[in-house]
Amino acid sequence: MAGDLLLRNGLIADADGFRKADVLIRDGLVTAIAPGLEAGGCEVVDLQGKLVSLSFADIHVHFREPGQSYKETIATGSAAAARGGYGVVCTMPNLDPVPDSPETLAVEQAIIDRDAVIDVLPYCSITKGRKGLELVDIRALKDLCVAFSDDGSGVQDDAMMRRAMEAAAREDVIIAAHCEDNRLLNGGYIHDGRYAAAHGHRGIPSESEWGQIARDLEIARETGCRYHVCHISSRKSVEIIRKAKEEGVKVTCETAPHYLTLCEDDLQEDGRFKMNPPLRSADDREALIEGLADGTIDAIATDHAPHSAQEKSRGLEGSAMGIVGLETAFPVLFTKLVLTGRISLGRLLEALSTGPRRIFHLSGTLAAGCPADLVVIDTDKEFTIDSGSFLSKGRATPFDGWKVRGEVMLTLKNGKKVYNNLTKC
Repeated sequence: MAGDLLLRNGLIADADGFRKADVLIRDGLVTAIAPGLEAGGCEVVDLQGKLVSLSFADIHVHFREPGQSYKETIATGSAAAARGGYGVVCTMPNLDPVPDSPETLAVEQAIIDRDAVIDVLPYCSITKGRKGLELVDIRALKDLCVAFSDDGSGVQDDAMMRRAMEAAAREDVIIAAHCEDNRLLNGGYIHDGRYAAAHGHRGIPSESEWGQIARDLEIARETGCRYHVCHISSRKSVEIIRKAKEEGVKVTCETAPHYLTLCEDDLQEDGRFKMNPPLRSADDREALIEGLADGTIDAIATDHAPHSAQEKSRGLEGSAMGIVGLETAFPVLFTKLVLTGRISLGRLLEALSTGPRRIFHLSGTLAAGCPADLVVIDTDKEFTIDSGSFLSKGRATPFDGWKVRGEVMLTLKNGKKVYNNLTKC
């Protein structure tokens, strides 16, 4: 049947670990995983030992549409995600209109239905207009979105966050928090550390992040809310989340590839090194790696945040916050963390695929009878990251020019090739 596929001689990463086998795909489903499968009229691709995994899931991206499509669109963002090996992404609500009601969410959903090449699941905001003043109708929205977040800004008012968590607990939905105490920012735009001091920049203290996490964890403990912390960047954040987990609080968290592989010592006077939260100290980076290794950090999310070239051309002080990351996540992390022995390949795949799905109750398993949502990676392939070749409209990345290993060769969504870099496939 047209579209049916036999992936021969792959290194399969599934619940049984790593093993050499073939994958047979018919009608969009994985029908068998075993050595020596018969093609039975399917297209056959010899993977020659390339890695086959469940596709990745990114629970924190910005696709900018509706409202700022000059930065990114659902079409370009989802294509970039597919190139990075992602089969599902969750889009943050700092859009225009803000998805804070069924009517405003419908604007974004219509574009997703028309243009997305992978699963794109929208967040709704916690407060109307993301202004922190009035709670959205969580009950009316809970079946239409993946979770609730005011990402881009923290919920400043303690009472408002309590009302949000109480409502979320009643409806059994997730509050995903961008934790940032505006009272501590003082006009800062990079980490309040030695680079800022040496170069005359205004700094953002780590307490602006971990202080609000500590506040939210107390409320989550009292309400029983499912609470997810976005893009953590500091040692203290890891430590207080680890302790809360040990105490039984329903908390999960994510960090991003740039916080695991860079720190303030890598900063350059260039907007592609500016993001929020900022790159912090080498000690913070070490704590994040340790937290990823021991499971305190549940997932890696890119916080893919594209801007125009002009918006990123004004140095550290004047550029917009945010970098792109969907097309570089796996090779950067594989090169810097797996090949150096800091974490195992299995742990990396878990943090990119099954971990995010587990938090947000998203479907996806590499097993017979399940949809063929797969990524094929050549872990031996070395290449140089070139932002000029990105499918994303965004080009700002601190990884431009890096030599890395681990290139995504094929991404399947329900058995369909949504990204294909295999010359014979």
